Amino acid sequence: MGVVYLARQPDLDRPVVVKKMRRGLTVDPSAVERFQREARAAAAVHHQNVVAVYDCFTIRGDHYIAAEYVDGPDLRSVLDEAKRLEPRIAALLALEIVRGLEEIHARGIVHRDLKPENILIGTGGETKIADFGIALDGKGFGLTRPGMMMGSIPYFSPEQMLGEPIDYRSDLFVFGILLYEMITGSPPFEPSQEGAKDTLLERMQGGRYVPPRRRANRVPRYLARVIRSCLQPKTSRRSGTATAVRRQLERGLGHTSPADCRYQIATWLWERGLIQPAEGRTEVRPLAAVRERGLGGMLRRPLARWLAPAVIALVLIGVGVTASALGVFSRPPRTEPPAAGVRGDVPSALSQVPTRNERPTIEEVAATAVVPAAVVPAAVVADPALVRFVAWPWAEVRIEGQESFVTPRAEPVSLAPGAYQVVFEHPSFGRAEYTLELVAGEQRRLRHVYDQAPRP
Repeated sequence: MGVVYLARQPDLDRPVVVKKMRRGLTVDPSAVERFQREARAAAAVHHQNVVAVYDCFTIRGDHYIAAEYVDGPDLRSVLDEAKRLEPRIAALLALEIVRGLEEIHARGIVHRDLKPENILIGTGGETKIADFGIALDGKGFGLTRPGMMMGSIPYFSPEQMLGEPIDYRSDLFVFGILLYEMITGSPPFEPSQEGAKDTLLERMQGGRYVPPRRRANRVPRYLARVIRSCLQPKTSRRSGTATAVRRQLERGLGHTSPADCRYQIATWLWERGLIQPAEGRTEVRPLAAVRERGLGGMLRRPLARWLAPAVIALVLIGVGVTASALGVFSRPPRTEPPAAGVRGDVPSALSQVPTRNERPTIEEVAATAVVPAAVVPAAVVADPALVRFVAWPWAEVRIEGQESFVTPRAEPVSLAPGAYQVVFEHPSFGRAEYTLELVAGEQRRLRHVYDQAPRP
């Protein structure tokens, strides 16, 4: 379609990508319309996992699109160097891709050209979908004729190869191809070689590909299920929405926040030399410890539901040991009523304890024992955490289980210790999600900056 330049926007002092349409195509009205439609489709999507379009303009008969610059490699370059990705890194990249795809579909757009070259990965770990050149906008008329095949081999769905009408499920089929390639190092369906007995289309329609767990070690079962659900040849049996795929990945990864995704992706790329420091632009910082491990990580897993019963059992055992040490159960039975003023003259549940030589069971202790008040610890009320929420330029903030509010907000929010899902949402710049983990008495600041928003 044209040539791409890296430029600088002087008023905002930021780098931008300028795409210029090849002059020979300007005489074709459908090519001009497709170029302009690319700008409109991309500009309609405001999401941190989609390349933002800043402007579309014409100067002296030449058509231009100004878009966000992603400083880093594309997925094709990463795969060429690494051959294949670790399953968790592939899953994190897939989660970021499907989050962007979810927003694209919510705007009524089918991308139609997902491929490694159109997945950009920034040096900060950000993952963005680019190139809406052949995107299909459900709100407008189509530029493709029936039977016309649009896309890139082998990143096609069967219905694309046949030139049939397509919908969002076509993008999900290609998403399955990308995830498979990230894990195994090659696409599930490759072009037929000379002398092959079947065609690429026939293999797609028959669902004939080597399962990913046979081609790569340590592939989690949930990733194999995601791939299998996306690569169903019949659209009626395929994953229906990007939202459903996103939830599958989040369950497998443990509901990893976008910030966690970026951090882990950037760390993996950096450790393998797939991103390089740039003089004057790269700031080396100490690597923070990943908080997925240790006790904090355990409490976020389903094992946490066993924590309360375990604590109760420990308290009961402590009560029994303390009572035994005080001689409650070893005191010989009285043969006469106690004298007035002794604690025994008050009716006590101890009288219900069977008189026998063996020690009572824990259940009997819990049901009948009376322990001096000094033995039972008082309930400890945890200090709340104070969190200040900041967003540029502003955002509506929704905290799980709390009332929403709009920034800027002067006073911090008081929250009980625990984990919270936090959503920043702006009507023009989109939505961002974070997982916030708080401990008692902690003071934190959670800040989100919309990259596409103009700086002051």
